[in-house]
Amino acid sequence: MIDLSVMPKLGFGLMRLPENDGVVDVEQVKRMVDLYMEAGLNYFDTAYVYHGGKSEVVAREALVERYPRDSFMLTTKMPIWSVNEDADLDRIFNEQKTRAGVDYFDLYLLHSVEDSNYEKYEKFDVFSWALKKKESGEIKHMGFSYHGSPELLPVILDKHPEVEFVQIQLNYADWTNPVVRSGDLYGILSERGIPIIVMEPVKGGSLASLKPELEDKFKALRPDSSIASWAMRFVGSLPGVMTILSGMSTEEQMKDNISTFTGFEPLSDDEKKVVEEVTKIMLDTPTIACTACRYCVDGCPMNISIPDIFRTVNTIRLYGDGFRPHAFYNGLIQTHGRAGDCLSCGQCESVCPQHLPIIELLSEASGLLDKKD
Repeated sequence: MIDLSVMPKLGFGLMRLPENDGVVDVEQVKRMVDLYMEAGLNYFDTAYVYHGGKSEVVAREALVERYPRDSFMLTTKMPIWSVNEDADLDRIFNEQKTRAGVDYFDLYLLHSVEDSNYEKYEKFDVFSWALKKKESGEIKHMGFSYHGSPELLPVILDKHPEVEFVQIQLNYADWTNPVVRSGDLYGILSERGIPIIVMEPVKGGSLASLKPELEDKFKALRPDSSIASWAMRFVGSLPGVMTILSGMSTEEQMKDNISTFTGFEPLSDDEKKVVEEVTKIMLDTPTIACTACRYCVDGCPMNISIPDIFRTVNTIRLYGDGFRPHAFYNGLIQTHGRAGDCLSCGQCESVCPQHLPIIELLSEASGLLDKKD
């Protein structure tokens, strides 16, 4: 089993790394890695598909080649949607080791298990495959990330007691979200005593910046704390949470998160009440529940930057139809497709962990953003 005492509370998620002109800024990532390691933290989470397949390579360049192997923990994941025959499992795994420059992964996950793909994981016996990698020493601990229903989760856990941990999307906005159902998933795992790794604690950055009146409620209690720190502290205050992943994109975000978890303070009762109040008000304003994971982007035949378009729509919904969202969109479409360029092929919807009706939402976005001649 995992030694929970060695797991840092804050994990560095390598899925939203800083970029220049679409290319990962490796030098900035190195500085972020150094800040993180200097703070005594050492858990890095990557995946085969992050940054179009470049994240594992960046992990090698910014981390593996610069620090002793026993000084950090590196995690990656097996994407079932890239598996079409048994041989693909070893092929992908060997490619991951080469990309990352390692002989083993400290933790290894079956990526994004959910109701629509679980049977494929069983068809290719991926759980047993991962156990064999654990026996060979190429994996130290195995688990899975989960975007499925609370009804399926116990079925998987009953069938696979070898699972050592589960990674779930968890934040105060999704606690009662009827699609994500974070609270229900947390309850199932807590009842079974299964260690939890949290992803999307700040909901793809959407909980880092709120309506001014909502931010004022947080600032009234902690004027010097960032808005994002409230989301991180909400998750960090929950028993059974092993590590909280943050997909940090800037050195400033790294410093803020390190500050939050240095001398960590759980939410007080008064602070919990404010979070509940903010959540209720926030959920009354309908926004697109995109977490900017960008799974939808790589396969888009029209090169539409879907998460950025949805962020623009959410800005309009929350703050009004002003100049800034249109200026951002006009800059975006200089290098990417318009919302109205969508071919309705459905590739994006097939890989969306949030199960969003992306085609319909892009049509709405086009109506808001695409100028009509």
